[in-house]
Amino acid sequence: MFFEFSIKDVIDIILVALMLYYVYRLMRESRSLNVFIGIMVFVVIWLFVSQIIEMRLLGSILDKLVSVGVLAMIVIFQEDIRRFLYNLGAHQRMRALKKFFTSKDKSSREVSMEKMVQIIPVVMASLNMSRGKVGALIVYERSVPLNDIISTGDLIDSNINQQLIENIFFKNAPLHDGAMIISNRRIKAAGCILPVSHDLNIPKELGLRHRAALGITQESDALAIVVSEETGSISVSTKGEFRLRLSAEELESILTKELD
Repeated sequence: MFFEFSIKDVIDIILVALMLYYVYRLMRESRSLNVFIGIMVFVVIWLFVSQIIEMRLLGSILDKLVSVGVLAMIVIFQEDIRRFLYNLGAHQRMRALKKFFTSKDKSSREVSMEKMVQIIPVVMASLNMSRGKVGALIVYERSVPLNDIISTGDLIDSNINQQLIENIFFKNAPLHDGAMIISNRRIKAAGCILPVSHDLNIPKELGLRHRAALGITQESDALAIVVSEETGSISVSTKGEFRLRLSAEELESILTKELD
């Protein structure tokens, strides 16, 4: 017997496999899959040289390259690492834990009324803009702060109002091309610049607004609503996935379910 496995070894292997799987997914989404494969090949060679055949000189050189390479990877893939940490912090169980420590004594009626205040004006505005084929991009901030995104636009800090939303996205309005950010049940800013997703699986008929909506939901736990200027269709992006061609009732149902 060359190996003696224990429960701890099995758990160790499973954890390493999970870590490699999530790193693989992260690299695939950021179109860095070839880099990931190259890194894995280098790690295998390093382990083979230093641990199995024990070549001291070459092993020590590779050890130095690994220590420097870790710092280089942090610099090169800082955006991907940030996205991974965002996704980790925005995990459903993490959000539930946060709610447990920050929960307040509110009746279900109060919670329901607060939800309606931030949902109904957006649904009605989206419906009207859909009928008029007015393009729009509305982002709800959730547990991950979007201060860096808000700072790229014009601050508004207003109550959520249907007429205001429609006026901002009117075709000749100066802020209609950017995104509107809703945070803490208020319209915080408009004309904001969002990160654009480079996912190759996005259907070609979806435009830049849809790519921006997907980009912000890949990098945070935000929820994005898109009204297409070409077709007037309403879409919602959450967790890096789209729900397309929604009715007003479906949009209201999604917002009621997803928003805190």
